[in-house]
Amino acid sequence: MPVVTLYFDRMNKILGRKIPKAKIVDTLPFIGLDIEEETNDHINVEYSPNRPDYSTDYGIITGLQGLLGIKLGMPVLKIKSGKNLIKADVSVSKVRPYVTAIEARNGTLNDETIRQIITMQEDLHNGLGRRRKKASIGIHDLDKIKFPLYYKTVSKDHSFVPLESETSMTVKEILEKTETGKKYEHILEEKQKVPIMIDSVGNTVSFPPITNAKLTEVNNKTRNLLVEVTATDKNAAEGVLAVVANALQIAGFQLFSVKITGANNSTPSLKSRDLILEPELVNKTLGIDISSIMIIKSLKKSRLDAKMRGKKIVCTIPRYRTDIFGVMDLVEEVALGYGIQNLVPTMPPSVSAGERNDITKTLETVRSIMIGLGYIEVMNFELTSKEILYEKTHRDSSKIISVADSKSQEHIILRDALLPGMMEVLSRNIHESYPQKIFEIGTVFEKASSINEIVHLACLSSHKDVNFTEVKSVLQSLLKTGFNLTCDTIPQKEPMFVGGRTASIVISGKKLGAMGEVDPKITDNFKLRTPVSGFEMKLTDLLF
Repeated sequence: MPVVTLYFDRMNKILGRKIPKAKIVDTLPFIGLDIEEETNDHINVEYSPNRPDYSTDYGIITGLQGLLGIKLGMPVLKIKSGKNLIKADVSVSKVRPYVTAIEARNGTLNDETIRQIITMQEDLHNGLGRRRKKASIGIHDLDKIKFPLYYKTVSKDHSFVPLESETSMTVKEILEKTETGKKYEHILEEKQKVPIMIDSVGNTVSFPPITNAKLTEVNNKTRNLLVEVTATDKNAAEGVLAVVANALQIAGFQLFSVKITGANNSTPSLKSRDLILEPELVNKTLGIDISSIMIIKSLKKSRLDAKMRGKKIVCTIPRYRTDIFGVMDLVEEVALGYGIQNLVPTMPPSVSAGERNDITKTLETVRSIMIGLGYIEVMNFELTSKEILYEKTHRDSSKIISVADSKSQEHIILRDALLPGMMEVLSRNIHESYPQKIFEIGTVFEKASSINEIVHLACLSSHKDVNFTEVKSVLQSLLKTGFNLTCDTIPQKEPMFVGGRTASIVISGKKLGAMGEVDPKITDNFKLRTPVSGFEMKLTDLLF
C-alpha cells in the first residue's frame, strides 16, 4: 500500500489552525487511513490506491478538514482562462493518443512540497496510470517553455538532455541505458516512432511516458508549473490531471487552462458530476435511521456537495474523486461523514441459531491436521499479478482471467493456483529462521464456459534438506488421518517442479493435483536461498 508522510507542523499550517496531535492521530483512521509509524514530528500513513487524492498531505488534509468540521462541502477547482496552447499531431493517435494539461502559477515550492508532489506523481503513475501504460504525468518549470507546444512522434534517433543527465542522449539510448528507460521501455517497444513534446523553438520538453527534459526541471525556485498528462485513455488522463490540480490549488497555486487541439484532443473541463441518492438506501444499508438533513451533512463532511431534490438527494462529486462510481460509494461516504464510531451494532430480529455448514467443518479438519503437522496457515488475496502468477513460475497463462479497471497492478489477475502466492510469502520472509512450513486453503478460479470457483489446498516446506519424500509423507498423513484416503503419485512434468522429482496426485483414479521439488530457477526468481518442495491439490469434488 502507498505511504504518505505527514508532518504535524506542516499539517497545522495547511489546516489553518492548530489541532492537537492526538486529535489528528485519532481522526486519520476514520477517513480510511492506516497508521504505519508515529514519531514526535511526523506520522506515516497508508492509503488505499482507490483514493488517489490521498497521495499527498494536501489531499489527506482536505479529508481531515471535513471530519473535523473545519471546512464542509466540495472543494471547487478555480481555473482561470489561459492563453497557451498544445497542438497534438495526428501521428500520436496510434501511439499515445491523448494529451491534457493545466498551468499552476504564482506558487512557492520548498523541499517537502516538491517531495510530496513527486510522491503523488509516482503513486498516480502506479495506480490510475497503470504503471505509466495508461497515463503518465510530466511536471515542468513553465517559465522555461516557449509556447505553443507540439505533441507529435519522432524516430528513436531524436536526441535531447533528459532529466537526471547532463549530456544529450538519443531516445534509443534513453530506453536502453537509463534506469527509467529500461523500466518502462516495454510500453513503447513495438513502436517505430515515439511520442515527444517540443516547444515552439524546438526544445524537447517531455518524452512520455519515460522522462522529462532537463531543461524544464523543477526546483524550489520554480514559481510557475506546467502539468501535462499523456494517456491511452482520455478519462484516465483527466482524472489524473484533476488530482494533481486539486493538490496544487491547495498548495497555493493559481490554476489556468491550457488549450488543447488536434487529433481528437480537447481542452479539459474538469467539471464535477451529480449522482442521485435515495435516503432509504442509506438507512437500509447502514442499519441506521437518520434524516435526509443528516445524510446531507455527512456527505459534506466527506467533502462532497449535496442538496434535496424532492425526496431524493443530489450529490455533487468533484472531478478528482475517481473512486466514486455509483450510489453504494456514496453510502460509504455517508458512513464516513456520520462517523464509523457512531454506528452501533444491533442484534438481528431472527431468533434462529446459526451453525457452520458441512464444507466449513471439513475444511476445519484439513486445517487442524496441517497445523498438527507443523505447518502455519497463510491467506493470500484472490487477486494477484501476472508477474507472480505466471512470469516468475513459468506457468501457462493462456487461460488468464484479468479484472477490468483494477486500481492496482498488484491485484489484477484472478488466481488459478495457490503455490505462486505462497512462494511470494516465502520471498518476503527470507529474514526469518528456517525451516519454514506454510499451507493455504483457498479459492482458485478456472476459465471454462463460465468462471468456476474451486477450493484448493497447497503446502510448501523450505529448508536445506527438504525433498520430494517429505511433502509426499505430509500429504499421505493428511489424507489417511483425516479422511481414511490413500493416494497414488505418478511421475509427470509440471512447470514449477524439477523434472524427475515431480508427480501427479491421483485419488480414486482422478488426478487432483501435483507435488514435487520446486525448480531452482523459480526459487531464484523469488530470491529464495533455500530449496523448496510442496504440493497443491483440489479439495472440491474430493471432500465435498
